[in-house]
Amino acid sequence: RAHVLVWHSQLPAWVTAGNFAKNELISVMKNHIVNVAGHFRGHIATWDVVNEVFNEDGTFRSTVFHDTIGPEFIDIAFRTAKLADPFATLAINDYNIDGLGPKSTAMVNLVKSARSRGVPIEQIGAQAHLVVGTLPTNIRENWQAFANTGAWVAITEIDIRMPTPPTEASLAQQKADYKTVVNACLAVSRCVGVTVWGATDKYSWVPDVFDGEGAACPYDENLKPKPAYYGMVEAFKA
Repeated sequence: RAHVLVWHSQLPAWVTAGNFAKNELISVMKNHIVNVAGHFRGHIATWDVVNEVFNEDGTFRSTVFHDTIGPEFIDIAFRTAKLADPFATLAINDYNIDGLGPKSTAMVNLVKSARSRGVPIEQIGAQAHLVVGTLPTNIRENWQAFANTGAWVAITEIDIRMPTPPTEASLAQQKADYKTVVNACLAVSRCVGVTVWGATDKYSWVPDVFDGEGAACPYDENLKPKPAYYGMVEAFKA
């Protein structure tokens, strides 16, 4: 899986502050997609083409791409990516779309509409950056709604964080939560995979972003499997 072709974050200043006209920014975006996806043509199973386009209320996020080009930047990005690498599955990816809610509904509506126009959005990626003991109760139903659009579904960045240091109880709950997520994917026939966002707590991004939280990955800082790892294994073996 390759991540990511179009995203509002970690852009160079010449893009964010370039004051491009609409057609100019379209050209910049298409050139980037053609060069990156084209370079790896035939070697990538799945591309995250567009990442994190929605606010929590389901409206479009204000970004240089959306604000300059309009929502059609998504269609353009996917059509360009398919020409650059027709062999890869093309995904749209976002966070906080694990349970039912306005953001998930916006994703369903966008994908349905785009696919009806022939836009090759072939997979919906749910990042699944979650918190121990607070998982939505309708994950399976939500991901089934994604599958009902005709797109594949994938869990693309799962980690499940907790207050640190972890306790025996929090690690046990984390095991149950990882198992719940994997089982939800397995229950949806079009859910094709689960990708962890870092295997080990040693290199996790979580402590740098969420103060006092961490221990989110299936392996601990000494690269030893945690109960979470075995929770995933149990789900896959069942």
